[in-house]
Amino acid sequence: MHLIAAAQMTSGADKARNVEAATRLVRRAASSGARLVGLPENFSWMGPDAERTAAAEPLQGPTLSRMAELARTLHVTVLAGSILETGAPEGRLFNTSVVFGPDGERLAVYRKMHLFDVEVGDGATYRESAAVAPGTEVVAADTEVGRLGLSVCYDLRFPELYRQLSAGGATLLAVPAAFTLMTGKDHWEVLLRARAIENQAYVLAPAQVGRHSEKRQTWGHAMVVDPWGLVTARASEGEGLAVAPVDPELLARVRRDLPSLQHRRL
Repeated sequence: MHLIAAAQMTSGADKARNVEAATRLVRRAASSGARLVGLPENFSWMGPDAERTAAAEPLQGPTLSRMAELARTLHVTVLAGSILETGAPEGRLFNTSVVFGPDGERLAVYRKMHLFDVEVGDGATYRESAAVAPGTEVVAADTEVGRLGLSVCYDLRFPELYRQLSAGGATLLAVPAAFTLMTGKDHWEVLLRARAIENQAYVLAPAQVGRHSEKRQTWGHAMVVDPWGLVTARASEGEGLAVAPVDPELLARVRRDLPSLQHRRL
């Protein structure tokens, strides 16, 4: 049985400050015994749209290099929730999640497929696709706590992605997010628990929380959900961690006693 940790942050426009906060949380999680630590979407930067391109980095840039070194130093697996990655077609960026193993090596790279182009009633209009290109590949990584299926935030609303991940052997689903306050209060926990129940998998959901700018406020409630759909850990207000065990025996029992994954017809 291993502990996993979902970090909760309030990232802003100061990248150095954000990365220091992420480093602090990963160290805290590792000191508590967590073997896998997840950071939220946009953990390194959540600033004005006009500065988005300047904040982007390649995979070999300083932010992810810092996370790789942190994983290697602490000998833990680090889910670098997401950063803005340079190099997408037509001058756009990718919203990219990266997993580093305990040796600091890159285990997987996932580029967010579903882009947040919505109006949710909070006074802001979100058009992620104006600057971000969608990824095209379903991605999972083998870790010491199980096969980790990757997603980012708005992906949570598309159950077919998680079905494909679980069909490919995923036993833990990662959902690093920056859910808006308006959608988060009604949908965040419901959707996370649904993905856990229907795929009989653990869910690791790091989250952004609080006010990031005049127009951007996120819901928080970083959590871990077990394969029965129960929330086993939840972060409180502000910066913090949700730490909970991954129990292979519980996972096996749920899948054995209620074998819905074997009963699929479509």
